[in-house]
Amino acid sequence: MNPRGAAGSLAAGRAALGLAILIAPRRASSRWLGEDAAHPTVRYLARSLGVRDLVLGILALCTLDDAGVASRVQAACATADSIDVLATIAARSRLPTMGAAGTIAIAGASAAAGFHLSRRIAAD
Repeated sequence: MNPRGAAGSLAAGRAALGLAILIAPRRASSRWLGEDAAHPTVRYLARSLGVRDLVLGILALCTLDDAGVASRVQAACATADSIDVLATIAARSRLPTMGAAGTIAIAGASAAAGFHLSRRIAAD
């Protein structure tokens, strides 16, 4: 798959995850946050995260035809994923072990892929 195609797949996955969190914040975040996902404030914050990922995913999809912009958007998305990893690591003692590990693995892989794709798209 070419870099733009891979970036499109990554962006579509981000948008789908964001939509799922927005629609069902408790269900979508319960494995990551455990019992805290049921708290109304946490659901509000989860929806904010969902909107963030939905918008970033759509933005990434809409910019794929412009290599310069697409490269910067991929890097921005990867930065957001990196912050998710760091935040999860910082809070891991209060999170379910498997949820924290899964979030770190998925967000970390997304960050690595995003930074890699950012460089590949810029080079094309």
